[in-house]
Amino acid sequence: MSLSSSGTIAAIATPPGDGGVGIIRVCGDNALNIANAMFKSGKESFSGFKRYTMHYGTLLDAESVELDDVLAVFMPGPGSYTGEDTIEFNCHGGRAILAAVLGEILSRGATLARPGEFTLRAFLNGKMDLTQAEAVAEMIHAPSKGAAQLARVKLSGVLGKRIEELRLRLEELRAHLCVAVDFPEDELECLPLDKMKTEVTDAVKNISEILAGVERTRAWREGGLAVLSGKVNAGKSSLLNALLGRNRAIVTDIPGTTRDFIEETLNLDGLQVRVVDTAGLRETSDKVEQAGLDMGRELAQQADLVLLIIDGSKDFEIEEIDPEFSAESGKCIAVINKTDLPQSIPSPSDVMAQAGYDVVEISAKKGQGIDELALSIRDHVLAGAGEPDPDELVPNSRQAATLKKALSELDGLIQDIEMTIPYDLLGVRLESACSALSEITGEITPQEILDSIFSKFCVGK
Repeated sequence: MSLSSSGTIAAIATPPGDGGVGIIRVCGDNALNIANAMFKSGKESFSGFKRYTMHYGTLLDAESVELDDVLAVFMPGPGSYTGEDTIEFNCHGGRAILAAVLGEILSRGATLARPGEFTLRAFLNGKMDLTQAEAVAEMIHAPSKGAAQLARVKLSGVLGKRIEELRLRLEELRAHLCVAVDFPEDELECLPLDKMKTEVTDAVKNISEILAGVERTRAWREGGLAVLSGKVNAGKSSLLNALLGRNRAIVTDIPGTTRDFIEETLNLDGLQVRVVDTAGLRETSDKVEQAGLDMGRELAQQADLVLLIIDGSKDFEIEEIDPEFSAESGKCIAVINKTDLPQSIPSPSDVMAQAGYDVVEISAKKGQGIDELALSIRDHVLAGAGEPDPDELVPNSRQAATLKKALSELDGLIQDIEMTIPYDLLGVRLESACSALSEITGEITPQEILDSIFSKFCVGK
């Protein structure tokens, strides 16, 4: 994506499909001219678009054929989202209507906006730094209310400001180093090494504090993964259907009915959890079924939580549980199913509880214990995380990786200071740390990184 904000662009800014309202956004030097040529006001007294005011009227094509009744608003630059003149047409939300209006706008000289191009222009025009631009996409794709709150904090610019403050402090240290390197024989005041170490140590502390929330809030930002595992006919598919409240998986008495995995998403009081029903565990010579079993084991290894589904009406021995999913692993719940039937002796619930597992008893067929299980799933996925702090600064994956790079340079710098390495060599690490921080806010971010970031945006934002 070219780093340019020239030209006029247009796109449908609402999701694909039919809806009550569809918004088309036009941005650039020619946006107002296009609007004036297409828009016919419903008021005879209309004398032109007033700023930030909704106008009712009709959009016409080049042959004066009416395309749609709309509400139109003009937002002049620099007081718009992108910093450039912007027109938004609120049309009826039919796909054919929106396509016709957009086609007419493009025929009048606008070009179709690429993914994220409106936000890219806002970034290039200084309306936001790169952390805020990324926060826009994070808010759109937030899987939970907590994730949206975390993104909103960054959208306010707080993270960018804190990173910039850190970078300026480190740049000041660089200035002192430059003095020591360029004027070694002059009697100029130079920052003592012990003072420099204190400053760098404080910067390390600040970066570590920012990084601390990354893993703790991962489930809120990315959602959790829970895998249903157990022997054939233990009731995994019935449990998936019970959790969803609808029939999603095929349930039969025939062993091996589920061969591939089935994935659905649950919203557990604001937390998104992907629940995967895997093939039932048993010895098999069927290559297709074996492939499903192997895939299920791989998913279970990656999961935040494994639900060990056990048929409470059949004989059970603890040795049947894969050692990898022992109670000590801390990622398993023993789900004793079919409690509506007479239970085997000794009770699987007692056996698993004595082995140290958290146990939930259910009847997937009767819907008993499902609410309790859902609550337990949520608690386990959020173990150690708790509810997100709405004011917490949590970097995304790219920002965290770049912060870790800066942190590594600063840790190395502290060691170099302790070894009294020459000033010019100290400056190399300090420069690398400053460059990493600048990359986060977008001051010196390479083109390929910007392309990657904005290509993940939806068209129209």
